[in-house]
Amino acid sequence: MYAIIGAGPMGLCTARQLKKHGIDFIGFELHSDVGGLWDIDNPHSSMYHSAHLISAKGTTEFREFPMRAEVAPYPHHSEMRRYFRDYARQFRLYEHYQFDTRVLQVQREQDGWKLISERNGEQREWRFDGVLIANGTLHTPNLPRLPGDFSGELLHSNAYKSADIFAGKRVLVVGCGNSACDIAVDAVHRAASVDLSVRRGYHFLPKFILGKPTDTFGGAIKLPRRLKQLVDGLLVRALVGKPSQYGLPDPDYHLYESHPVMNSLVLHHIGHGDIHPRGDITAVRGQSVTFANGEQAEYDLILMATGYKIDYPFIARDELNWPQGAGAPQLYLNVFHPEHDDLFMLGMVEASGLGWQGRDEQAELVALYIRQSRAGSPAAQALRQTIRAQASQRLDGGYRYLQLERMAYYVHKDSYRRRIAEHSAALRRELANDGALAAQGA
Repeated sequence: MYAIIGAGPMGLCTARQLKKHGIDFIGFELHSDVGGLWDIDNPHSSMYHSAHLISAKGTTEFREFPMRAEVAPYPHHSEMRRYFRDYARQFRLYEHYQFDTRVLQVQREQDGWKLISERNGEQREWRFDGVLIANGTLHTPNLPRLPGDFSGELLHSNAYKSADIFAGKRVLVVGCGNSACDIAVDAVHRAASVDLSVRRGYHFLPKFILGKPTDTFGGAIKLPRRLKQLVDGLLVRALVGKPSQYGLPDPDYHLYESHPVMNSLVLHHIGHGDIHPRGDITAVRGQSVTFANGEQAEYDLILMATGYKIDYPFIARDELNWPQGAGAPQLYLNVFHPEHDDLFMLGMVEASGLGWQGRDEQAELVALYIRQSRAGSPAAQALRQTIRAQASQRLDGGYRYLQLERMAYYVHKDSYRRRIAEHSAALRRELANDGALAAQGA
């Protein structure tokens, strides 16, 4: 029996794959329903009312469970919640979950794992052969200290739900990722003023090119990495210009070496004077903020859209092969522990265009590995040797990703999915051969 922690998209497809391969499991979910952060009613969700998927539905959906035809190319979060609930019903996953249940501790024992859960104030101990962690990476806010004391309102984007909080206020949004830009655009329609504090350069992509979602545009011809960066970079430059033309810093890295900003409106509002770009913050005193260029301004509210830290509070850090100073656990394919074959990290992976299908392929590989390991198959043993030898290697496809904590588990989509497919194919072949031999013996 295995434990799955989390009933968000990653937890659900993990449950689907274990069930499909006949592996017994129990799922644990803190909220009362599935969907994870895509359920805005989940008190632990970082979702906000205006949020939409930033990748197109066709490149994001599960292949075996397409989104409805009437759903927009970039679905609203409410559509995503509906999608994951429909998915859980379609594959009868609800019956496998303990809802409204917090996992307090996961502890290794001599044989298997002890899991302590809590529901309605009552604790319960469980024993499992293995644990699959799939509780997501966007739930513990990264909240850097401001250089001084701010006397106005201060909150992290994790707590943001509605633009109503901006009504009539002078607002400073700190950060320039996808959420930061979404929220700054929201604030334009309610705030007295909106400034955007940007420390480093970003690549900005429109959501549509020639009427098609950007991440579905091109791709028919696979270009070498450097040529793709050059061609796509020139296309983006032609469509939106340089960030410095809008008063933003230009990135000092090439396209795809960090996650780009998918937003068609933030540059529009900057160009119309609705959002005022600012540099890094150097000092805060009362309601006054000083920026790197010496400019000062006063604000009523500072919203820190400064991202998240990966955090697994229910398990000891050393169980995850997570050295001090490393941005993320050192796992093969961001999944497999180099020393233990009964602990798996699901969903601790980011890649432009990976989508839920890429994560489902990750979950299928784990299910195949568990099944074949139980059978003592040579393919599973060969994969175990690869895991031990290559746990610290990252499939970056030759891209020089920024050395940032948020990029520590970023991979190159095509390289990652290709490696997953190779391992899965080897395990499936052996499974098919075993089935054929069993049929002959019968």
